[in-house]
Amino acid sequence: MSDLRVPKLWREIPQHYRLEASKCLSCGRIYFPPKTICNNCKSKNLEKTALPRKGVIETFTIIRNAPSKYELYAPYAIAIVKLENDVKILAQITDCEPAKLQIGMPVEAVIRRLYDDGENGVIHYGFKFRPVF
Repeated sequence: MSDLRVPKLWREIPQHYRLEASKCLSCGRIYFPPKTICNNCKSKNLEKTALPRKGVIETFTIIRNAPSKYELYAPYAIAIVKLENDVKILAQITDCEPAKLQIGMPVEAVIRRLYDDGENGVIHYGFKFRPVF
């Protein structure tokens, strides 16, 4: 099994499956992945908040030489997605040929298989984004 242990995997389910972030109640900043202290005003008064599931591609790159556990997916696209609330996140783009991607293309979040920990290991799922046609 990888260094990502099952208890940590369970704790991170909200951010991986529901696009859950943290929002500072003092200054309004939103953080993804979630934080416990606001980088802007240093407040500890943060609450969980759901991120929008739609956005647009701000920029992207095509990964041709993939790291371990992702070799089967190459080539694939990684993009900075600007969500409807202006939060920007880094995510893999799926369900589209990389050559067809465009900056400004509308996308939506979907849950997809990310990788597995070997033949008999834990299967890791998480969000990716796909184009909205």
